[in-house]
Amino acid sequence: MHHAKPLPSYLAKRYHGWKATAYEESKAWFRRLADEGQRPRAMVIACCDSRVQATALFGAEQGEFFIHRNIANLVPPHEPDGAHHGTSAAVEYAVTVLKVAHLLVLGHSNCGGVKGCAELCAKDSASKGAGDSYVTTWIELLRPAWEKVQDAPVSDSDELLQKLEKQGVVTSLDNLITFPFVHEAVEAGELSLHGLWIDIREGELEYYDTEAGSFVPV
Repeated sequence: MHHAKPLPSYLAKRYHGWKATAYEESKAWFRRLADEGQRPRAMVIACCDSRVQATALFGAEQGEFFIHRNIANLVPPHEPDGAHHGTSAAVEYAVTVLKVAHLLVLGHSNCGGVKGCAELCAKDSASKGAGDSYVTTWIELLRPAWEKVQDAPVSDSDELLQKLEKQGVVTSLDNLITFPFVHEAVEAGELSLHGLWIDIREGELEYYDTEAGSFVPV
């Protein structure tokens, strides 16, 4: 037996407000999206963190972004092992079916998943967190990033975490290229990859400059 409950009243009120205003004002557009299907120009892989909203950040409308969110905005490497791979499936659909032109990995400051990875790896760099829980298994994807930044000269733990957040974005970009369909689309000039990091306190957005090997302000 399931234990689902009615929608919380404050959310129900907000929905009715949206239906009476935003939907009614753009009814033709919503119906066109429904009838003709989605044609997003970009895919965004972002963190589940409630403070990170890609659509608000870029002023995107319905139908503009194909968005996938997970803890710490991670992309695993290509692993055709028959297991369940939600992020990989989303990337495959965006690239091969929707044929998006841009794929953005959006990291952010104060990321709890990244902090959890740092604590896990610092506690025992020789052990793996896989198997302890869904979260620890997932953030093991960040271990290669941790190994690159753990000895970096930093002034405090916050700076180290920021480096790990950014290196995590780079790791996801590296993993994306391991997917044959992503590599082929990039080589054909049909897809571009972008690494981004947002400071949620200051609202400053940075992008990964491949030639410089670092993040620079947008």
